[in-house]
Amino acid sequence: MRAATTLSVVVLAAAGIGHAVVTSLDADIARVDPFKDMKNRPRGGNGMNVLLVGTDGRDQITEAERHKYHLGGAPCHCTDTIMIVHISEDRERASVVSLPRDSYAEVPGMAGRPAHPIKINAAYAEGGPNLTVRTVENMTHVKIDHYLEVDFTSFMHTVDVLGGVKICTAEPLKDTYTGLDLPAGTHTLMGGQALQYVRSRHVDGASDLGRMKRQQRFLAALIDQATSSGVLLNPLKFRDVTRAVLGSVRADKGFGTEELLDLGRAMRTFSPSSSEFTTVPIGQMGYVVKDIGSTLKWDQAKAAKLFQTLRDDKPLTVHRAPRANAVKVVDVAPQQIQVQVENGTSTGGLGKRVDAALATTGFRTTHLPVSAANHSVRRTVVAYDPRWDRSAKSLAAALPGSELRAVKGQGPVLKVIAGSDFKQVARVRATDVQQGEFGVVTGDKVGCS
Repeated sequence: MRAATTLSVVVLAAAGIGHAVVTSLDADIARVDPFKDMKNRPRGGNGMNVLLVGTDGRDQITEAERHKYHLGGAPCHCTDTIMIVHISEDRERASVVSLPRDSYAEVPGMAGRPAHPIKINAAYAEGGPNLTVRTVENMTHVKIDHYLEVDFTSFMHTVDVLGGVKICTAEPLKDTYTGLDLPAGTHTLMGGQALQYVRSRHVDGASDLGRMKRQQRFLAALIDQATSSGVLLNPLKFRDVTRAVLGSVRADKGFGTEELLDLGRAMRTFSPSSSEFTTVPIGQMGYVVKDIGSTLKWDQAKAAKLFQTLRDDKPLTVHRAPRANAVKVVDVAPQQIQVQVENGTSTGGLGKRVDAALATTGFRTTHLPVSAANHSVRRTVVAYDPRWDRSAKSLAAALPGSELRAVKGQGPVLKVIAGSDFKQVARVRATDVQQGEFGVVTGDKVGCS
């Protein structure tokens, strides 16, 4: 997510400061060579593809800040965030595709080293920017034209210089791992708290996928703040922002003035309504790999279609007219919610029917329904651990008339006890989005209305 700071700065640079200023920014960027000795690369398509990488760099953060914002321990020297930003050929559209850090990946073979499986965020630790680009291209078959890398420090400083970023949350957000603790409502997050917000993975059962959704929302909010807060009209503030960011930005040698201008032009009206956010489609959660652990395995067919769309320089989102009996809007996508179904009645086969209907709607059911201890349940129950209350509300929306029942310590798997009132499962989708076949997020609100 620190990569978002780079976008905000180039937007400012290209939106009216002038070519001379952009040239000076170009001179401040540290250079890397992520494309060195690369052969057999994917064929280039139309438009421009920028790989934005946020690294776990905390070396320059003070001891007090590390303690306050739960940044203890040594940095992993891995990628905390990976995004492909596709800028259309006409420079009028930006499509942002997040690649989950725990994605199952296969590192292509190199001199003296055979191909082998890893989590995608570990490619950086093994071989730096070069191996990261190789791995992303090997998995997506999308040619990466440019590389931008940002760390924790620049992210925090940029948010502070902007005077904070406004975020709205309909539900309380609490994560003991990062120290995030936000009540429901509107908040202006300063650098350290903003870092907690974009790093949190234990807010609910959505884990890293939920974290990426928050990152995407924060990206839009950050750029909205940068372009509407008078920074463009205040040379001193603009200088402070650029120094905060570019002091720790690294880019490929070919990313110069013209590329800054191109990226800035495409992002100058950046908002979720003019741009597209999505996460690569996941086919299997919790895919266990020996010596690596639990990973996320992509849905190969859907992912291939998504990346082909990028190569063809086409919009990711297909806007559809509203239909009767429209799907219900929920806060957590069903694909991120684990469910165990129990039959709470004496009606044979009810558990299987409920399990199948939920799975068809997208919920991650066990496909192994069991009998409940009580066989006289009238009203269907959604039992949940309070830590996963947002997921529980989304599941309850798919079960009209169901009762929510908090069970402390139950864990991330939600339980549905089917009652005699069960009729059908309602279709649901993630909140505040228009969703095409790739789960593209557009139209999210920046802040609260």
